[in-house]
Amino acid sequence: MDDPIRAFEVGSRVAFSIIAIVLALFALTMSVYGIGQTFYALFYWTDFGSTLLRGVGYIVIAIAVFEVAKYLVEEEVVREREMRSPGEARRSLTKFISTISIAVYLEALVTVFRVSHENVALLIYPAALLLTAIAMIIGLGVFQRLSAATEQQIGAKDERVQGTRKRG
Repeated sequence: MDDPIRAFEVGSRVAFSIIAIVLALFALTMSVYGIGQTFYALFYWTDFGSTLLRGVGYIVIAIAVFEVAKYLVEEEVVREREMRSPGEARRSLTKFISTISIAVYLEALVTVFRVSHENVALLIYPAALLLTAIAMIIGLGVFQRLSAATEQQIGAKDERVQGTRKRG
């Protein structure tokens, strides 16, 4: 029974590795395109502000995509052990969500600048992005609070069990 389980673990690591590589390549491509947009605007001086904001937008999205790839490698490919401490999982998820929410904030900011010059009525989308980023941060805060409290309760319970075993 261990052979099929081991084969599945290896297969899933290979699949996650391939997905992470593809995502990293997408992130690199978006970064190069964003930088290319900026240089194009510099050399031809056409619609510089809008092109520069588009370039920043691509780079911000690339950061988020690369962070997803990095998360997959760290959490699904490299990790050998199945069980880990709740604190470690909380820190890993916090880092991931923080990076994604920063990317959403930056994208909203870039979109606000771009849309405000074109059509103010279109500011609903960037406002929704900002609200989404705020909701992500609030959700992360709630998650942090609840998981930290749970960790303390589990830690105290584990210490009581360990103390009982040593005495018994």
